[in-house]
Amino acid sequence: MAHHTHEHDHSDAGHTHDVSHLSGNKIFWVTVLNATITLAEIIGGLLSGSLALLSDAVHNLSDTIAIALSYYANKLSKKPKDAKRTYGYKRAEILTAFVNSSVLMAISVVLIFEAIKQFKSPEIINGNLMIIVALIGLFANLFSVFLLEKDSHENLNIKSSYLHLLSDTVSSVGVVIGGIAINKWGVLWVDPLITILISIYIMRETWHIIKKTVFILMQSSADIDYESIKMDVEKIEKVKNIHHIHSWMVNEKTINFEAHIDLEDMRLSEVEEIYEKIEHVLKHHYGINHITLQAEVDKCDDKSIIKY
Repeated sequence: MAHHTHEHDHSDAGHTHDVSHLSGNKIFWVTVLNATITLAEIIGGLLSGSLALLSDAVHNLSDTIAIALSYYANKLSKKPKDAKRTYGYKRAEILTAFVNSSVLMAISVVLIFEAIKQFKSPEIINGNLMIIVALIGLFANLFSVFLLEKDSHENLNIKSSYLHLLSDTVSSVGVVIGGIAINKWGVLWVDPLITILISIYIMRETWHIIKKTVFILMQSSADIDYESIKMDVEKIEKVKNIHHIHSWMVNEKTINFEAHIDLEDMRLSEVEEIYEKIEHVLKHHYGINHITLQAEVDKCDDKSIIKY
């Protein structure tokens, strides 16, 4: 029996991207912008009586915290492995993405309940002040979205913060429209309606991230075709069977894979050659980073792909 573990950096295969270029300077300005918007919208919301504006302020407050956490998690994930964390700190970003998205989901639920209350007891709203403050928030959020847009495609953690910013941009548009409707037609119910629509949109967007982060944190299997892997590996000369496969994701880019390989009886040096061939298939055809193989000669009675 022989064990063989190999970790691949498969960036050359086009499956991973480095977000280390996400500069502290960029995060600093996004955080400052959001803190400024939050303060302006809290004051504006209280003075104008607009729940939609206050909901936007709460979202921006969560953005400020979320982006700071995202930056810290991104830096933490780059720390080298140690004796206690042999897989490194990559899960820090996944955990942060989960927390950010869960908080945003909870805030959205609370705001929906508050909006329903306002439907029943509408309050007088200063539409002009509502529009002015919302426009300030809109332009500042648009700039922040522009800063993080590229990084959001490459990293779940950054994407969770980007969605915070995008949701606030959309909500600022809604608040502006609501302010115009209140000024022009005096329809106070537009304010809570916009709050509910914004909250539902945010919940829909964050749910996708929550599902994926829970999937990874629960060490669910990677989305790969085991039957196809079995066919490809068993085509290799002297490989009789591949079985007892396990796979899981450390983060959204890193797939770990382990399996038992049933081989013909041979020298250990020959086994190493077969390992290289199997690893080449797994790396280049399936984007698997970290591979652990256990060679056997008619050891396991159960040769099923997955052992239950």
